[in-house]
Amino acid sequence: MTFLSILCALLIEQLKPLRADNPLYGAIKQLAARMEASFNAGQEAHGRTAWIMMMLAMMLPTALVYWLCVRISPFAALAWNILVVYLTLGFRHYSHYFTSIQLALNSGDELAARRLLAEWTGQDTAAMSANDISRIAVENALVTTHRNVFGVFFWFLMPLGPACAIMYRVAEYLARAWNEPEHLRNEPFGRFAARAFYWIDWIPARLTAIAFAIVGNFEDAIYAWRNFAHRWQDEAIGIILAAGGGAMGLRLGTATQSAAAIPAADAAVIDAVALEVDAPPGEEATVRALQSTVGLVWRALLLWMLMLLLLSFAVWLG
Repeated sequence: MTFLSILCALLIEQLKPLRADNPLYGAIKQLAARMEASFNAGQEAHGRTAWIMMMLAMMLPTALVYWLCVRISPFAALAWNILVVYLTLGFRHYSHYFTSIQLALNSGDELAARRLLAEWTGQDTAAMSANDISRIAVENALVTTHRNVFGVFFWFLMPLGPACAIMYRVAEYLARAWNEPEHLRNEPFGRFAARAFYWIDWIPARLTAIAFAIVGNFEDAIYAWRNFAHRWQDEAIGIILAAGGGAMGLRLGTATQSAAAIPAADAAVIDAVALEVDAPPGEEATVRALQSTVGLVWRALLLWMLMLLLLSFAVWLG
């Protein structure tokens, strides 16, 4: 049922993508803002309480509906699974930005590419070259794909599949929403949300990096992962971008830009705190790197689907 649920949700999303600014996501953002306003009194314990309350509010109804659907009919449970996966997956949430940037760069319209990248990431792109635009677009695509697709896959495989998928996506949002805005950054309230998502994403991030290595240049991906992932302030992002860049033969991150400059975007990318003189292997990202990224992501997706299919067969035969 897990494989079929994900497959159907992916097919539905290809036909009718769910945009990132849909009303359901907006309602969750409003609830998170109300939780922050109600509980934030300047202590980490308040953030922990708000996080737990938010998770209970999202996960308990999801699990209850799933239990009722299982009691009614396997088809009802399948329909609920498909709906939840469709709502939590975001394979095409930001693909219009990535595709539009690729088309703009291919046509030589760097001005349009800068504008699209600024809308996507919230960064100041006025002084960026085509290579800088390509690199940041690739970085955002890899991180977004992990957090909106592969991380959801992993948690949907857990016993409380739909509820766990909801947990992952909400935890990822809270880790950003309660830490990124200037009035909350470095405040105690958001520390628990960031730490909780670190552990929730610990295994999925490494599985995504392994998938990139398998479907790309394995040796370079593992070498970059082992030797250069620490150059990013965010460990999970460092692993994903180091492995993804190595798999494609690209040098991601910068040696001069501090990771403290975090863009306030739904798919924020943190550039490397690369003060070392050594640099990861690979070439500088160019316009062609965008097409390489598309190929890498699709191959990784097919690998995940194959593994899910084999796992489903093993469960069915067992």
